[in-house]
Amino acid sequence: MLFTKVLRSGVLAGLRCQSTSAQASAKFAAATSKPGHGGFSFELTDQQKEFQELSRKFAREEIVPAAPGYDKSGEYPFPLIKRAWELGLINGHIPEDCGGMGLGIFDACIITEELAYGCTGVQTAIEANSLGQMPVIIAGNDAQQKKYLGRMTEEPLMCAYCVTEPGAGSDVAGIMTRAVRKGDDYVINGQKMWITNGGKANWYFLLARTEADPKCPASKAFTGFIVDADTPGLQPGRKELNMGQRCSDTRGITFEDVVVPKENVLIEEGAGFKIAMGAFDKTRPPVAAGATGLAQRALDEATKYALERKTFGSLIAEHQAVSFILAEMAMKVELARMAYQRSAWEVDMGHRNTYYASIAKAFAGDIANQCASDAVQIFGGNGFNSEYPVEKLMRDAKIYQIYEGTAQIQRLIISREHLGKYKQ
Repeated sequence: MLFTKVLRSGVLAGLRCQSTSAQASAKFAAATSKPGHGGFSFELTDQQKEFQELSRKFAREEIVPAAPGYDKSGEYPFPLIKRAWELGLINGHIPEDCGGMGLGIFDACIITEELAYGCTGVQTAIEANSLGQMPVIIAGNDAQQKKYLGRMTEEPLMCAYCVTEPGAGSDVAGIMTRAVRKGDDYVINGQKMWITNGGKANWYFLLARTEADPKCPASKAFTGFIVDADTPGLQPGRKELNMGQRCSDTRGITFEDVVVPKENVLIEEGAGFKIAMGAFDKTRPPVAAGATGLAQRALDEATKYALERKTFGSLIAEHQAVSFILAEMAMKVELARMAYQRSAWEVDMGHRNTYYASIAKAFAGDIANQCASDAVQIFGGNGFNSEYPVEKLMRDAKIYQIYEGTAQIQRLIISREHLGKYKQ
């Protein structure tokens, strides 16, 4: 924990929790991470290099050896999560006044890429905490932040972002989970699906419909709630058996007459949709960083194999057909990294980064899949076998084109943002 305490000093100072409920709305409107330095440089700061070195060492020495076992068993990797928490590699976004380190998005991305290199199932379980926390970070009042973010710095707890439903994935406006005001409480009924950390969360960010009129615009129809996992009537379903990232805990959640106090409403009734969507500008860069980490692992594994495997009397790396595949992979990895770094820098500078965040997420997600597939091709028949690492990478990669906004939704956002520049 000494490393964590050191990182809380110096340039990490600057983020402070707002102290009143009235300030929460203004904070959301202007929510920014720690301002970065101006200018143009590809050089990491000494502190960022420390983050990178620590997370890289942890990923390669502890996550990589354990990942195949977790992939086979589907067991939740809590020992690794606890270790990451002890090293200060989880919950980095939590403000200092709530006991956290108040890291910017760029710093978080550096950590995320390295963790994903080790195993994206482990990384997704860790990153789901950031997604669950982000609505509270950008929209929570002082009491909400101290209560729900503060507890996560005291012990290795998990949380979850509870939005998707069986009939409402990309179409968030189609959410049917209902919250009805009764006195000082809300009574919630409905069902959520594909919730990462669903069965392990200590609390959830929940998006529910508070306006019954189906014609009400999404910007006014939904409300964001913080819901404790032990609230009566809240029931996680069975752990889903997914194609990849198998150790990540994904479940459906059922709400039956779940009573939530009005004190757990974020900002005010009707503000939920904006909060839920606003979180993505800050969480999509780390998702892109995770995809880049997987792509880098695929490139490294393919390169090492190509420098060992011989055909026709030569190393396969010496065959132009293989060397060109490796060159293409290298190009894609470098560009994906630059994309997530740009989107992270934009939000840390206080700029609206929706355009860049969607570009980074869409591009890196596609690159992760392409590089994993190319790695399997270079391994040949061995790549199709579970005794070698690249078949797991190929299975794990696919979700990057689906969760936190599909590849198609990202293109919809990018086109909307792009065309908007010409319509002004």
